[in-house]
Amino acid sequence: MQKSLFTFLILGLITTACFTSKDYVTEYDYNYQGSFKNYKTFAFVIPDQEDSLMVSSILNSTIGARLGSQGFKEKTDKPDMLVSYKIFTDSIRYRGYVQPELDYWLQRTGYTYRDENGDLKKEQEKDETYNMIKYSENSGMLVIYVIDNRQGTTIWQGYTAAALNPQSPDFHADLTRAAYRVMNEFKIVNKYGE
Repeated sequence: MQKSLFTFLILGLITTACFTSKDYVTEYDYNYQGSFKNYKTFAFVIPDQEDSLMVSSILNSTIGARLGSQGFKEKTDKPDMLVSYKIFTDSIRYRGYVQPELDYWLQRTGYTYRDENGDLKKEQEKDETYNMIKYSENSGMLVIYVIDNRQGTTIWQGYTAAALNPQSPDFHADLTRAAYRVMNEFKIVNKYGE
């Protein structure tokens, strides 16, 4: 009887732990007009406010390491992509889009490219729509934007719900984990080098 009671209590604790664990969903959206094959270099948008929490150094090193491992080079003079981010520490509702997986879409449709005038060359597929989806209110969020520097348009944005409390002793670790979750969704690889 004691063994079955002990087993029941352990099972109850495990079940409770599963319901209370933080399972943050990470999503991303992309621009169908992105010239993903042509991007080889990146730079970070310099924040216009003082960074007293060292957010920029944490996110720049985390994101930069990930992009570097995917073959992109950091370049401050005329980079192909600009990277920016926004941290929301309060409750937020966010709008995203229902789209095919990026790697599937790239394989199926091919890449766009720019001609000598910088104009995009690729016909839009019939299912290349932006079907909006609203995400429920989260206790905080990290959003990372990748911008086509030449056109000035966002080509990819990744976001994850994250309880980011600047007063928490775990703030830097939580921020690093959130950035890794988001960048795991940016699956573009620069195969061609600079």
